[in-house]
Amino acid sequence: MVSRTRFPRTFGIIIGLVVSVMLANVPAVAQWGGGWGHGFGMGGWSSTAQEGAAMGISQVVRSQGYANLKNSEAAKNWEDAKTKEIDNRMKWTETYFEMRKTNRDARAAEAGPPVTQEQAIRLAKMAAPPRLGSTQLDPVTGHIEYPPVLQDDIFRPYREELDKLFAERAASGGSVQYEEIRRIGDTVSKFIDVLKENVGNYAAGDYGRARTFLDSLARESRLPAG
Repeated sequence: MVSRTRFPRTFGIIIGLVVSVMLANVPAVAQWGGGWGHGFGMGGWSSTAQEGAAMGISQVVRSQGYANLKNSEAAKNWEDAKTKEIDNRMKWTETYFEMRKTNRDARAAEAGPPVTQEQAIRLAKMAAPPRLGSTQLDPVTGHIEYPPVLQDDIFRPYREELDKLFAERAASGGSVQYEEIRRIGDTVSKFIDVLKENVGNYAAGDYGRARTFLDSLARESRLPAG
């Protein structure tokens, strides 16, 4: 009877050592004293070299499968978490724009319909200072009758300049010239600045009438005389 060929015992031990190192971080599937033999180096090896090598290879395959399983579970968990994150971001974005739309609609409803061109013109006229009467600004001579506050001596330079400009305007037939409008506007602006600097010297009502008069004077420069 032909005896079974055996690998050298030393080769089996080497294979066992290699497998042991490879399985160092994998949960043990066999314990010393059982499965692979009784006490490696402590009483002998219970299997043939071929059986030890086969067992080691099978354990490597099992540990690799276990690692693949864990990697697959980790990847699935990551994908699930990423999907939830994307869903949450989408919901947040939808909520944000929905809130903006609601806010915009509420403001539009509160503001009412847009103003027409005719309404805008009417509102502008209502906001504009009133026109001066002929007793305040003579359309024939260009004479200006200033309110008491504006007759203060500190305003003399601005009164004299405006008197000259409106007299020239009246002499030309009351026509509207751009250069004339610009000069009157600049003088009125300086007049108002000095009035503001001295606001504490006048009663509130007198100051308000003086300021309105100057605004009306500036408006008159942009309108035909009369």
